[in-house]
Amino acid sequence: MTTVSTPVRIGGDGEDSGLQAVLLDMDGTLVDTEDLWWQAEVDLFAGLGHRLTAEDRTHVVGGPMTRVIDYLTARTGTTLSAAELTELINGRFVDLLAGGVPLMPGAERLLNTLAAHGVPTALVSASHRHIIDIVLRSLGAEHFAFTVAGDEVPRTKPHPDPYLIAAARLGADPARCVVVEDTPTGVAAAEAAGCPVVAVPSIAPIEPAAGRLVLPSLERVDLDLLRGLVVARV
Repeated sequence: MTTVSTPVRIGGDGEDSGLQAVLLDMDGTLVDTEDLWWQAEVDLFAGLGHRLTAEDRTHVVGGPMTRVIDYLTARTGTTLSAAELTELINGRFVDLLAGGVPLMPGAERLLNTLAAHGVPTALVSASHRHIIDIVLRSLGAEHFAFTVAGDEVPRTKPHPDPYLIAAARLGADPARCVVVEDTPTGVAAAEAAGCPVVAVPSIAPIEPAAGRLVLPSLERVDLDLLRGLVVARV
């Protein structure tokens, strides 16, 4: 298990280039789990007698779990409590993770490149700690200085808290930390924290904007591109 309390010293290539760190989302960004989350939600609500649609998916993609539960409760009228639904969805998701988690195209190459050039990285997710720890078995905890879980921060995405906490722990300026995200919720959190963003949409579309680069795949993300986003920002 990793925590979000001990400061991490920035060093290596990150200082010299202007790029101090890269903060990465997990679900749908580095690992192909968005389909698994959706399947867990569909399975659970089918068992409760409710059929979820593709339109519902656009409302729940990217979490956090509190927003997902609020939406699905209003949508279906279920009488189960938020705590019960959270436990059931997380439980079904863990079951679906049993076969391992596939990495998104380009994820391993990007993480290896950042490590080779000494650029500090942190994993910043709306998923809860026990989910992150399971996914890290496939993704590799060694790729990250630390990880930030959605149940370890006062407010999770779309609030800026997770990214501000990650930058602070690295001793970094948020404007010099590039965030890599896949959902509008995550992009909103990163931009509220003052970070430049690379968005690689998974389910819901994301439009380009100032300080935000939208790409079709992580395979298009390299160190020069990340440095360029910081230079343009600062």
